[in-house]
Amino acid sequence: MVHLATEKKTQEVAAPKAPRQLKLDGHVGFDTLPDQLVNKSVQNGFSFNILCIGETALGKSTLMDTLFNTSFGATPSPHCLPNVKLRANTYELQESNVRLKLTICDTIGYGDQVNKADSYKALVEYVDSQFEAYLQEELKIQRTMASAHDGRVHACLYFICPTGHGLKAMDLECMKQLDTRVNIIPVIAKADTISKSELAGFKERIMNELRRNKVSIYQFPTDDETVADTNISMNGHLPFAVVGSTEFVKVAGKLVRARQYPWGAVHIENEAHCDFVKLREMVIRTNMEDLRELTHSRHYELFRQRRLQQMGFVDVDSNNQPVSFQQTFESKRSDHLACLQAKEEEVRQMFVQRVKQKENELKDSERDLHIKFERLKREHLDEKAQLEEARRQLEEECQELQKRRLQLANGMHTLTLGRGKKK
Repeated sequence: MVHLATEKKTQEVAAPKAPRQLKLDGHVGFDTLPDQLVNKSVQNGFSFNILCIGETALGKSTLMDTLFNTSFGATPSPHCLPNVKLRANTYELQESNVRLKLTICDTIGYGDQVNKADSYKALVEYVDSQFEAYLQEELKIQRTMASAHDGRVHACLYFICPTGHGLKAMDLECMKQLDTRVNIIPVIAKADTISKSELAGFKERIMNELRRNKVSIYQFPTDDETVADTNISMNGHLPFAVVGSTEFVKVAGKLVRARQYPWGAVHIENEAHCDFVKLREMVIRTNMEDLRELTHSRHYELFRQRRLQQMGFVDVDSNNQPVSFQQTFESKRSDHLACLQAKEEEVRQMFVQRVKQKENELKDSERDLHIKFERLKREHLDEKAQLEEARRQLEEECQELQKRRLQLANGMHTLTLGRGKKK
């Protein structure tokens, strides 16, 4: 009973209370917080990262130049690469007093391989690596989030080849793998190559295929009343049919960005010709902050949740009770130490076993050497005895030979004396 009462009391203390609403008697000044936030943000600058996915020569670099009204100096990509590569470049842009750190990541060799089944893997690895880098920075003891480069992809412009028929299997597979990781905005590249009637049917087929394959693309937000109507209308124009150009043509005495053809010119910023203005308005001028916020609050949170679960961290235990980060860390630390001790004991036992095995091998070697030594010693003694016997026999033969020589010499001397007397 005491335990239950204590638990109930703890729950009552921990329960949050509704804040009291008070009326101010005069001006305080915290109504300037939005202005302070704006000034601080302008002072720190902003970052925005775009991932451009599409086959080679679909005009990705040209569209980026057109979108930001500058020249990024991208070099043409070859068609003979064996694998898909990514090339990320970061630029410092400034408009009025607002500074923007823009990172554009381009896909090199996408769709150029004979086997396109694994074309999306390099893209998924790149997106996950940027999330992982941000997560590792978050988990540091001394974090530098303000100065560290945030490479997380905020917008993914997926360039669709203007075939007029529908999406390719490679497009569907890639977008399916990326839709939980990035904000996908599909665009029809080089839209001036198909007629308006074909374009309307092409857009409808693309959206139907996306819905049928359950591919989620970025939807412009409708919760802000100031832009809700515009965003609702723009959601109905997806995917945007865009045309990019770095050339200017004089029309009615005014230079406009356009693509010049023998039959006429396609004005890039004329909404009757293409959806470039819609794309620029939606991505840059209206929803850039929403893309940044959604990347952090949805896609990064999903990645962070998945990675922490892989590390063994949970919010609740088996009894559905909340578990603190410290408890999980201590539990993982204890398990890790126990695992280290078990491995240490295993290594120690293995070491002892190896030492014993080596000792036995040395003892066996020593015994073999001793046996070999005794054998060689006996053989040496036997050889020595044989040599002594041979020496003795040789000496006897030498003595016998000497005797014979003496006898022969005496006989010869006697014979000579006998002959001398006869004479």
